[in-house]
Amino acid sequence: MITKDEFLALYEKYMSGQCTDAEKQLLDTYRDEMLLAEEGWDDEDANETDVRARIWQRLNQNRKVVSISKHKIYKSWWLQIAAVLLVALSAGLLFIPAKKNQETGNVNLTANKHPKPIVPGSNKAYLTLANGSQIVLDDAKNGALANQSGVKVNKTSNGVVVYKFDRKAGEQGQKDIPEINTITTPRGGQYQVILADGTKVQLNAASSIRFPEFFNGTNREVELTGEAYFEVAKDKAHPFIVKANGTQVQVFGTHFNINAYNDNQEITTTLLEGSVKMSKGLAAVMLLPGQQGSVNQNGSSIKVQKADVEANMAWINGFFVFHDQSIVNIMKQVSRWYDVDVEYQDAQVQENEFGGTISKYRDIKELLDNIKLTGSIHYKIEGRRVIIMK
Repeated sequence: MITKDEFLALYEKYMSGQCTDAEKQLLDTYRDEMLLAEEGWDDEDANETDVRARIWQRLNQNRKVVSISKHKIYKSWWLQIAAVLLVALSAGLLFIPAKKNQETGNVNLTANKHPKPIVPGSNKAYLTLANGSQIVLDDAKNGALANQSGVKVNKTSNGVVVYKFDRKAGEQGQKDIPEINTITTPRGGQYQVILADGTKVQLNAASSIRFPEFFNGTNREVELTGEAYFEVAKDKAHPFIVKANGTQVQVFGTHFNINAYNDNQEITTTLLEGSVKMSKGLAAVMLLPGQQGSVNQNGSSIKVQKADVEANMAWINGFFVFHDQSIVNIMKQVSRWYDVDVEYQDAQVQENEFGGTISKYRDIKELLDNIKLTGSIHYKIEGRRVIIMK
């Protein structure tokens, strides 16, 4: 790949007959790999055909400024295009090198002037099977996704992945050791899966859960990163265990939420129904409904307190609920859900705390404008980056 200036220098050198064989080969390799930059688009609604027509009209209007000897014979057709490109450059149009479309071999016109809009998250995830193959769940059709030795994986009409175990371990054709699958949500995604035992798991954005395709041991174990809400199927003979960043939550059948994002200082478990045992290292506590257990990522002491159920469970109900939350914690949630990066212009602005409730399906600007009304912060959006300032 060469730059625009290098291309022009080489072209002029070629036209004067001074190019070496290596330089001619470089020009021939480079030839029509040109992409119109954002300056070439007049408006975001223009289609490619119209844009091409206007571009060539502008080129033809300016061709008179270039004098090309009519006795000159071009060895390659692309050099005729190169001559027109010189005109285009002198006319104020910028061209930059780009790769061809590998499928069609055509050069695509792209408009980068208007970045991809920031929209709220939605049901997006991908399923990684034990053999490493991946299925994009939001693109997959409803119905059967996989059939693995007696385990059927289906996607329902409401976008839920359901595992159904049809046989008992040990039956003919059935493996005794289940394979491990993983469901992962990106930033801006969420998804629900129903495990083979009937346990329902709702994954928040930027999260993943590793689980066996069926449970056949004494315990039912899964591993979590990020955040998830569990409704565990009752089975007193087989405890359900969630492992998350060195913390373990054991239940028999209950409803609870675990927040274990790597960029949070604490791992929290919020219990809504039943009872759970939360442990890390040698420390262990029992939680009752309405309580929350929290442990520092780098510590082992578990603190039990009354849970802010409304705020902790808001994401399940489609809301952001903040009760005296720091702007840093608020923007972590915003970043994951809207798939944006966050930058702070100074350390002092990070000390501000806010409270409020808003639907997480609102435009990100509406959320930020509500915080801005307090007068303690301002913001600006550049592409997919949100800058927080005084």
